[in-house]
Amino acid sequence: MVSLAFLPFCQVSAQKKMAKKAPKTVKTVEETKTPDENFYIFLCFGQSNMEGAARPEAADLASPGSRFLLMPAVDFPATDQRPARKMGEWCEATAPLCRPNTVLTPADWFGRTLVASLPEHIKIGVIHVAIGGIDIRGFLPDSIQSYVKRAPNWMKGMLAAYDNNPYERLVTLAKKAQQDGVIKGILMHQGETNTGDPKWAGMVNQVYEHLCGDLQLKPEEVNLYAGNIVQADGKGVCIGCKKQIDELPNTLHTSQVISSDGCTNGPDRLHFDAAGYRELGCRYGEAVARHLGYEPKRPKDLPVAFKKIDVPADAQTVENAIPGNEFPKIDKERRAYFRILAHQAKKVVVDICSKKYDMQPDGKGHFMAVTDPLPVGFHYYFMSIDGVNFVDPASETYFGCHRECGGLEVPEGPEGDYYRPQQGVAHGQVRSIYYHSPNSKYGEWRHALVYTPAEYELKQNAKKRYPVLYLQHGMGEGETSWMLQGKMQHILDNAIAAGKAVPMIVVMESGDIKAPFRGGNNQAGRSEYGASFYPVLLNDLIPYIDKTFRTKTDRDNRAMAGLSWGGHQTFDVALTNLDKFAWIGTFSGAIFGLDVKTAYNGVFTNADEFNKKVHYMYMNWGSEDFIKSQPIVDGLREMGIKVDSSVSEDTGHEFLTWRRGLNEFIPHLFKK
Repeated sequence: MVSLAFLPFCQVSAQKKMAKKAPKTVKTVEETKTPDENFYIFLCFGQSNMEGAARPEAADLASPGSRFLLMPAVDFPATDQRPARKMGEWCEATAPLCRPNTVLTPADWFGRTLVASLPEHIKIGVIHVAIGGIDIRGFLPDSIQSYVKRAPNWMKGMLAAYDNNPYERLVTLAKKAQQDGVIKGILMHQGETNTGDPKWAGMVNQVYEHLCGDLQLKPEEVNLYAGNIVQADGKGVCIGCKKQIDELPNTLHTSQVISSDGCTNGPDRLHFDAAGYRELGCRYGEAVARHLGYEPKRPKDLPVAFKKIDVPADAQTVENAIPGNEFPKIDKERRAYFRILAHQAKKVVVDICSKKYDMQPDGKGHFMAVTDPLPVGFHYYFMSIDGVNFVDPASETYFGCHRECGGLEVPEGPEGDYYRPQQGVAHGQVRSIYYHSPNSKYGEWRHALVYTPAEYELKQNAKKRYPVLYLQHGMGEGETSWMLQGKMQHILDNAIAAGKAVPMIVVMESGDIKAPFRGGNNQAGRSEYGASFYPVLLNDLIPYIDKTFRTKTDRDNRAMAGLSWGGHQTFDVALTNLDKFAWIGTFSGAIFGLDVKTAYNGVFTNADEFNKKVHYMYMNWGSEDFIKSQPIVDGLREMGIKVDSSVSEDTGHEFLTWRRGLNEFIPHLFKK
């Protein structure tokens, strides 16, 4: 049966007339309905901290089930998270409870706490009417109309949602709810707007008395539970209101104050954050449970308290952070600190250096983590929300691991200056080029990067020609990897400026190894993975570079080198085309199954001829690398092949190994 309060006047009058004519012995279905004594109903009213001011997270949006219900005070349209809600019709209680555009409130976890604390046969229902910033007079029947007239413009829409009478809406729905259950308490969070008002406690008492009278409630059975304000360690905007709320029981003897001590708050110091609303809501629930004679229990799905991560003052924002972001950070112990905003996440993980760290929620929508001390150098990392990997939005992106990744540089000391830009050093350029490739398996237009030394642009060098190094990245990386992760341009700039390396052009291409290895033979000279690049390099890229740039085009001025699988490609290409390359280098080269006595049509069997053709051959790897080239080096030297090598101490299969290798390799190039 529809409440009379929502019918036009003519319909109300007609119903009254019909009621007068109806025989006294006839009762409507509504009048004969027996309320369920195990359905406990609570009225919730107040201002913004009852309305809510923190975004719900995943735990808040998950339905607690049919034991916690909401009778909406307004209509709610359907969303992706929930079906439409009809004013006055019970539904499962999930955030938001107040109005469609509101957020998390204390009532959310109040109801969940009662569900956890009370026997399973008892259901909980709430009716929620709250308006941000409203004066207590906005709930006094005798003051409402005058208050509405002078209410600020920003409040008018909220008042209109309740037909400009929030008290009447609350009472009308409460009467309807009494047909289904029993009102057991009244929750209030109001007072900030009335801070310092000596009449506030008396007006709260009047609202309570009106509710008890209009709903025929017995005050000794229905307490008023008043939540205290945001304290913010004594710096809350309305901290002066705390005392008057604490003293409310002196005026209203059936009231109980719900402490807000330690409840966390948002940056405005006026509203609680999500963790604060949950904690305050649980305290409301615990107080009611005790009053009803039950031992309070916290909900099992209540998000765990935040394990506070202290970021030391010496922690610095990493160079890979997108400007404007505070995180990621690195401290002097080389521990990394990560933070991300993910309101609805249940589980957030950061994965770096082969270890996963669970990120801790802070109750404000952020998750944080601190790592163990990390090795120096560049490291890829990922984040995961509820099992889905993604790139940290605070990080610059790098192509690696066959996809875009976050990146973090753990800085070395001064020993790393060789790969950092230096003042007083002339800087070359890295150009982005597209070239036509009829031999390409993956489309005729391809992309490459080309480094030109600083002096290339000088007028006096307009006719000067330069040697070329073709530099390949590893499996799952791309043509930008040597520039972004490897910092090759700074390594070249610094080495050339110091006179350690001759000015040279460096060409970097994807090499058809960005996609994952799909299986098959991985032995040097036999693998198909990345072999589609070989005719492109020889027949399209090299001719394009020689035509477009001022290069020296003979073999004595052409080198090839690569890291990991790029080293594999270097062996496959250079050792079968010694008429085109005279300088060879690998860095942690992924060169498997190499028989130096038979490989590449016996290229190593005539050491004298090989050593004349190859002016310099170099191999490096890390001391902690899972790919070590020492057996190949030993085998080549037994064959009489001249090969230089080095081991990068305390590094693995990573860019610090390869930066060191490139820095050691280039001083030997083009100096015969």
